[in-house]
Formats: sequence, C-alpha cells, structure tokens
Amino acid sequence: MLCVPPELSRLRNTARAEGREIWEIVAIRLPGEIGPVLERVVEKLRAVGYPHKDEFGVRLALEEALVNAIKHGHRGDPAKLVSVRYRVEADRATFEVEDQGPGFRPEQVPDPLAPENLDRDCGRGLLLMRKFMTLVCHNDTGTCVILCKCRTGD
Repeated sequence: MLCVPPELSRLRNTARAEGREIWEIVAIRLPGEIGPVLERVVEKLRAVGYPHKDEFGVRLALEEALVNAIKHGHRGDPAKLVSVRYRVEADRATFEVEDQGPGFRPEQVPDPLAPENLDRDCGRGLLLMRKFMTLVCHNDTGTCVILCKCRTGD
C-alpha cells in the first residue's frame, strides 16, 4: 500500500515554494556511514528547537530504518546504495529511506511483542519506528519507508 499523505506527495522535489527548506539528499552503503547522517539530522532538529525527546525518537527511528535497509534490504551488500532524503522544518521532520533490495511486506513481519516472538530478532525496528514517529508508511514494494515526526510540546 502506497502511503503518501498529500503534504508529502512532493517528497522527491528538492525545493518548495513559500520559503520552505530544501530537501537534503545523501546515499550510504555501510553501517559506519549511519552515524554522520544521524548527527546532521540531530543538528538540524536542534537548530529549529525540537525538544530532546523528539531528537531521541527521530534519531532512533531513523537509525532503525537505515539499519533495516542495509541489513535486510541489501543483506549487507556494499555495492547497493541506501538513498536518504529528508527535510527538517519547525513543525515537522520528514524522512524517506529507500533501498535497492527485493522489498518486503510490513504487515507480514511478526509482532515482536507476541509471546512466541519475544526471543526472536525480528520486527523490533518497525515497532520502534511506529512508536517514536507520527507517521510511518511503506511503498507498494516495501523498498521505501517514509517517516514523519510532528514536533511535540517542550
């Protein structure tokens, strides 16, 4: 199911009228490249005054999306790129993480909180993304996740 709210439908545009911030675009291949992306995002969140709890949640959710793309989407193949597009605005931060893997069906990922799955290493990243972000959507093929965080009160 393609889940792109109207306000995110122009996600691939690099700029928008009305003085809104330009989309940042970066590509990574390896887990070691995740940290600098997260640091840049946190800097941008701080620059527009997001509370610490929002910084924490966005950082955790984005890290999970990036790790999932490299680990599950690419199965660790460093020849494949994970494309990251993001924009941090005063009222919301939006991220698109797209991999070059075969995709997956989010609804088929086992519930990590079910008793039979508590010892399994699957589904926790999706659970954390859904917990800390305002909106989490996947494209039809499961190769792209859109994360949106609306700024909370201080």
